[in-house]
Amino acid sequence: MRTNVILDDALIQEAIVLSGVRTKKDVIALALQEFITSRKRRNLLEVAGKIEFRDNYDYKACREEK
Repeated sequence: MRTNVILDDALIQEAIVLSGVRTKKDVIALALQEFITSRKRRNLLEVAGKIEFRDNYDYKACREEK
């Protein structure tokens, strides 16, 4: 998707230095990926402790290959 946005050059430059990527496009893509990951993690933390499992639920069995 092509779009035009006015970005703070200092923020972009700092993000490029910190991330090690070479282009504005790459730094924006990385920022979006990290934002999505962070938001998904936060959403999972919000449900922590709110899910009730059966007494006989074996979480280790779910990890085994079938």
